[in-house]
Amino acid sequence: MINQNIKIAVDAIVFGYHNGIVYVLAVQQKFGKLANHWVLPGGFIRDDEPLIQGVERELQEETGVTVSYLEQLKTFGDDVARDERFRVISVAYFALVNPKNFVLKADTDAKNAKWFAIKDVPKLGYEHNEMVQLAHARLKNKLTYQPIGFDLLDQEFLFSDLENLYCSILEQDIDRRNFRKKILSFGILEETGKVVKKGSSGRPGELFSFDKEKYDQLLKDNFQFEIKFA
Repeated sequence: MINQNIKIAVDAIVFGYHNGIVYVLAVQQKFGKLANHWVLPGGFIRDDEPLIQGVERELQEETGVTVSYLEQLKTFGDDVARDERFRVISVAYFALVNPKNFVLKADTDAKNAKWFAIKDVPKLGYEHNEMVQLAHARLKNKLTYQPIGFDLLDQEFLFSDLENLYCSILEQDIDRRNFRKKILSFGILEETGKVVKKGSSGRPGELFSFDKEKYDQLLKDNFQFEIKFA
């Protein structure tokens, strides 16, 4: 009989977006060998809870953030010495939120919680930097076949906000004319009838919202969301 002493943990790579910058949420550990070091939010799973509920609980406890989009990324466990106390296998998830909707509040074993620009993420504990890189690559790829970027925007947004979001995540310029034509052809954006001034020129811009109900219905009819970038 194999004798195991393995713990299961979850870690969350939470992306935020504001003013053309993609952010990653991190917490500063309060206890243990990595006290005062920055890590991703996460912790051990309770015996009676599903993995995804564990991620949601840890995020809420350590940062005060709740998420509507959460996806399992990968299981990490090849480094058998990642925790000096015992063998730990971690299941990583990534999430998308609008940082403006939350006031960060560190609690439990987190000393502090902070948004870091993705280019300025510090050296994190464990293999958490690898998790961030993998999640960022997954996010870039998913933008081409699933409209998940809307979770990072306000409920009502300028079309230029959506364009800038894609440029920021993909880290490249896009053909804005073709992008606009393609997105509008899907019929998943709703015109709000509202306009706001754009920049110092004062030129009015129309506000849109993402029609998730329409998108969900289209999926049932085998709709294919696909955008190609050069």
